[in-house]
Amino acid sequence: MKKPEKGMNVPDDLLYTENHEWIHMIDDITGVCGLTDYSQHNLGEIVFVEFINNIVHTKIESRETVLIVESPKATADLFAPVSGVIITVNRDAEDSPELINNDPYGEGWLFKIEIRDRDELEELMGPDEYMELIIGDR
Repeated sequence: MKKPEKGMNVPDDLLYTENHEWIHMIDDITGVCGLTDYSQHNLGEIVFVEFINNIVHTKIESRETVLIVESPKATADLFAPVSGVIITVNRDAEDSPELINNDPYGEGWLFKIEIRDRDELEELMGPDEYMELIIGDR
């Protein structure tokens, strides 16, 4: 199997947003979320991660800001891909932002959300649609 080009790793078991967030459902109501490989690659070295104050146990709407990431190139908001309650955040990524660059789909995950409505998942992109989006961005 050919190794994906840098910034083009799009795992098949995730859903994606147009803003380059991903979600992986670990059970019927809980999803793990993060920043895509494409996004972290375009941002460059992420040097700062800041979660919105008191975000854990907060009800949040889809496309609402959960955290801010900063690199020498840009500052970007990261949004919730679906509505629900933020149940935990990855403080390791906050303390060591390079985890996002090194392993955006593993140790660089950013938060877990208990989703409110599974139907919202249908509004997200599958891996093929997301790949089309990022290829079109190049």
